[in-house]
Amino acid sequence: MVHTRPAPEADTARRPVRARSFWLLLSLLVLVAAMLASVAWGSRTVGLADVLAALGGADQTLEQAAVTKRVPRTLLAVIVGAALGLAGAVMQGVTRNPLADPGILGVNTGASLAVVTGIVFFGLASPTSYIWVAIAGAAASAAFVYTVGSLGRGGATPLKLALAGAATSAAFSSLVTAVIMPRNDMAGGFRQWQIGGVGGASFDSVTRVLPFLAVGLVLCLLSARSLNSLALGDDLAAGLGERVALVRATAALGAVLLCGAATAVAGPIMFVGLVVPHTCRLLIGVDHRWLLPFSALLGASLLTAADVVGRVVARPSEVEVGIVTALIGAPVFIYIVRRQKVRAL
Repeated sequence: MVHTRPAPEADTARRPVRARSFWLLLSLLVLVAAMLASVAWGSRTVGLADVLAALGGADQTLEQAAVTKRVPRTLLAVIVGAALGLAGAVMQGVTRNPLADPGILGVNTGASLAVVTGIVFFGLASPTSYIWVAIAGAAASAAFVYTVGSLGRGGATPLKLALAGAATSAAFSSLVTAVIMPRNDMAGGFRQWQIGGVGGASFDSVTRVLPFLAVGLVLCLLSARSLNSLALGDDLAAGLGERVALVRATAALGAVLLCGAATAVAGPIMFVGLVVPHTCRLLIGVDHRWLLPFSALLGASLLTAADVVGRVVARPSEVEVGIVTALIGAPVFIYIVRRQKVRAL
């Protein structure tokens, strides 16, 4: 019997799938471990037996009550992290900008300004209305930054978009502070929300935000194949039959829904959408059909783990997750700027 070796092209084609599957499985295991750590660790450490008892419905001891309270916080960290990681990957694909991030491009601060303005000047009180207003603010901010970054010679280059986003983010943050300062009765809660965190989570907040995140998730995942074409350039993408403007609008709408809803429920958390997609590209490549779901998984793991770290390092108090992600993301941002010199993707 004659044995033949597989063609090198076939072997090369199979190996990335095996590698991607391995990293996908590993990311799932990391997420499960982070979720278990989130319900077990905090100001009070809970043993595995109490965790299982509480998850099974028991609620008698103080430890089991702590687990029950941490479950919605863990779920919120998972869905917000997944939303921000996925939104960052989509924004980088739409703009072909390695520095694209909901925080850096001013999308999160636009959502924050819209929510604060709605509460202070228009008396918004419904949590669902916060989400709608945050999405509108995120969309307006994204459109403004892209318009400003497109002015002048060369169009929307990565450097111009990053500068426009940074300037817009700084301006909107100042406006948020200006709106909040006269309201002493609300300033404390707003400042904590403005840092970004998941400490006030409840099952109601998770349920309210899920439909918006689900729609954004579907829009982003449906755009994956088209984002691969956009990576080749607008002219070549159009030659391949892609409707470039429609693809960009659909993907951007999905990212805005994710950013606005996540900001409304957890505050403007920075750098998750920057760090996660770059890490995923190192592990599984640039194919958006793999990159987008993997970014969602890794984003969920990162934010959940960051929340656990924030609770453990400052016992019995805690460090908000927005501060932890900033400490992680700022060095990565500097590294990307120096390494890639803000070239387009």
